[in-house]
Amino acid sequence: MAQVTLNGTTIHVDLPKTILQVAEEAGLFVPTFCNDKRLVPNGACRMCVVEVQGARSLVASCTTPATDGMVINTETPAVIDARKSVLELIWANHPNDCVVCDKAGDCKLQDYTYRYEIDIDAFKGAKRVSEVDASNKFFYNDQNKCILCGKCVRVCDELQNTSAIGFSERGFHTHITHPFEEGMDKSICVSCGNCVSVCPVGALMPKSKERFRNWETKKIHTTCSYCGVGCQMNLIVKDNKVVDVEPVNEHSNMGLLCVKGKFGYSFIDHPDRLKKPMLRKHGVLTEVEWDEALDFVADKIKHTRDVYGADTLAGLVSARCTNEDNYLMQKLFRAGVGTNNLDHCARL
Repeated sequence: MAQVTLNGTTIHVDLPKTILQVAEEAGLFVPTFCNDKRLVPNGACRMCVVEVQGARSLVASCTTPATDGMVINTETPAVIDARKSVLELIWANHPNDCVVCDKAGDCKLQDYTYRYEIDIDAFKGAKRVSEVDASNKFFYNDQNKCILCGKCVRVCDELQNTSAIGFSERGFHTHITHPFEEGMDKSICVSCGNCVSVCPVGALMPKSKERFRNWETKKIHTTCSYCGVGCQMNLIVKDNKVVDVEPVNEHSNMGLLCVKGKFGYSFIDHPDRLKKPMLRKHGVLTEVEWDEALDFVADKIKHTRDVYGADTLAGLVSARCTNEDNYLMQKLFRAGVGTNNLDHCARL
């Protein structure tokens, strides 16, 4: 157990931990762009700088280990000025289009600009003018809005293990791109969308057909229904309609999703989705009442079992049903029909 003084308060912490971890556990706010608890810290954005007694300059709290006896201040005038300078330099070449940006309301750059009362015109710099890469089927890559925090690159490399994107060129011309600058559609990108989920600004955005503002939505925590992994996610809902999906940093997916979990939610409100039972009458599928449909199925199951035996029947259950529904389905076939021929679309 080590003793650390944080903003004048002495606390006891277990080491090893970084200064940022100590501060967050103590309930203090420290701004970050590039930090992610799942990634190896790299101190790229410099927003998390703090003042450490005895240090010659401000240090990045995400990469600096806390030590016994350390005296740390997270909100001194020097620290605030440094954070302001970082933000003002970002704004020197960042598009000033918050009013129409789809990231508004969920953008760290916007939040920090408001918190630190930034003058977005403090530095006059050239604006990036590059074409938005829309070659991916599911999301856009707008390098004009990129702040080069590198989270997308690191998530793709360290967590997704795909390494489909990386940094290219130097200085003002530095940008995130794919091998040989050929666009996302010709890269090894698997369209998982994990880069989109961690982007703190509007550089990587889903191609959602639904228009919404983040303050118009609510989040519903649920489990992905596509396979048996059990990935945790939040459904972003506006007017009782799912308009987006974000991963939840819990077991078993730890903040990651695949392309189906991240982008494959349109089936929920798809016009082709069956909402009523249908029977084929005279070669044409016709909507019927539930009683008629269930009587028809029961008669067919009973006839097939009596004539050909129970093991000539099989049941297929769905991951898009509740656990209770699936349990009743297997009980119906095992106890009622007398067969163990059951399968599930989420079986891995």
